[in-house]
This record gives sequence, structure tokens and C-alpha cells, in this order.
Amino acid sequence: MPILLYGIVAIAYAALALYFWRTRWSGTKPKEGALWERVAILAPLVVHSWLLYRGLFAATEFRFGFGYALSCMLWLGVLIYWLESAFVRLDGLQPLVLGLAALCAPLPALFPGMLSPAYAHALPFRLHTVLAMLAYSLFTIAALHAVLMTLVERRLHHRRPGTAGGSGSGPLAGPLAVLPPLLTLEALLFRLIGLGFVLLTLTLGTGMSNSEEIFGRPLSFNHKTLFAIASWFIFAALLAGRRFYGWRGRTALRWTLAGFAALLLAYVGSRFVLEVILRRGI
Repeated sequence: MPILLYGIVAIAYAALALYFWRTRWSGTKPKEGALWERVAILAPLVVHSWLLYRGLFAATEFRFGFGYALSCMLWLGVLIYWLESAFVRLDGLQPLVLGLAALCAPLPALFPGMLSPAYAHALPFRLHTVLAMLAYSLFTIAALHAVLMTLVERRLHHRRPGTAGGSGSGPLAGPLAVLPPLLTLEALLFRLIGLGFVLLTLTLGTGMSNSEEIFGRPLSFNHKTLFAIASWFIFAALLAGRRFYGWRGRTALRWTLAGFAALLLAYVGSRFVLEVILRRGI
């Protein structure tokens, strides 16, 4: 039954991504949002929530591999988008978020991960895991924001001559035409990065505390630790550059995507190598 439900959730996310692609990106005129669309997104999200709860908290064994990590990240990503879109119209994000969710939601059924050791059941370790997933999810949405902003910026810089401001049909079309101004999107991006950075800092702090408690040393210099610390420094430099030097535009977008790539390699990449290629546990 869980495998079947994971498949249904993935199909629902994929169908919604296709629907939003056709109604938002394919046409030249943006479509007005409807209440049923928000309900339609909420339906697979609720089922996805139950499946993750059943696998991570109601199960007698605790398994949390890269499959669960990606599924949780995109579950939270859809939830954050769903809440954020109630206040700001972000039509261009639906196909991106829901498409990724369709790919990642069923991964726990395919790659459940190896059995975690006894210390993984402790509350501090689970708190560390929850903080990490929240940080990952916020940075996932921030990375998708950055992709959307890159598309907007490129359209604005490649307007066809012949009209006021550039193009005969306006510089932006489809969902890009109804997005908030680029400066507003940039402000939203840095709010996400700022909150994600706080959660990432807490994640590293709780990770070092758990490592000290379990292994007798605060840091284990492996790929996971190195990439996590690298992503922290990248986002710290980005926020500092924004605060003191006014970094914005392409510079900010490149740093955002670089930090997200490092963060993705920190856990998901290392867990994939350990579980799928090397067949090892934590």
C-alpha cells in the first residue's frame, strides 16, 4: 500500500506540474489563480505527509537515507511554496517545484536507506535531522527562486527592439509577466537565504554537539562535513556581500546556486554514494 500511495502522489505532482506548465508557461497570457488549484496541490501534499510520518516516526526501525532526505526536502519545498504563494503570486514556480516533487516523492519506496544505528533514535539526533531538512528545503526554494529570477533578468536584457522599453509584446510574457518586480523577488530570495542560513547554522551546531557526544570529537572531516561547512561559508559570504557591498543580480544568483550545490552534495550526494554505490550505513 505505501508503494502504491507513493506512486499516486508522484503521478499527482507530475500531473499538476504538467497542468501548470500548460496554463502558465506555454501560453502567452497568464492564467488567474483559482482556489481549486491550491486544494489540488494540498491533496497529494497531505498524503505525502502521512507517508513520511509513517516511514520516519511510526515505523519500528529508523531509516533515513538519501531517498527520504530528498522526499522530505521536496515535501517541505511544496509546503513552503504553498504557504508563500498565499501572499505573493509566484506562477512560474509551480512546474519547477511540483516537477521536482514528482521525481523525489517516491524515492523512499525505491531507496529506503539502511537501518540507522541506535543513537539515531535519540531526540537530539532527530532534532538535528529536522533542522537540516528545514534548511535544505528553504535553500531548495531559494535556488528555484534564483532560477526564476535568472529567466526574468535574461528576458529583460534581451528585449526585442520596437516598443517602449523593448519588445512589441512587452519584455515579459506568460507567468513572468505577473511576477512581482525583480527587486521584490530579490528581497524574497534573501529572506529565504537568511532564514535558511540560521537553520543551517543550527544544523551544524547540533551536528557538532551530537558528534562530540557520540564520537568524542566535534567534527569528522569527511565529505559531508566539508561540503556542509563550504556551503555555510558561501552563504555567509553572500549575506555579508549583500549587507556591506550591495551584492545583487547575477552575482547574488551565482553565489546562491553555488551554495545550494555544495549543500546538496553535503548530505544527499554523500548518502547516495554510501548507500547505493558502497552499500554502507552511517
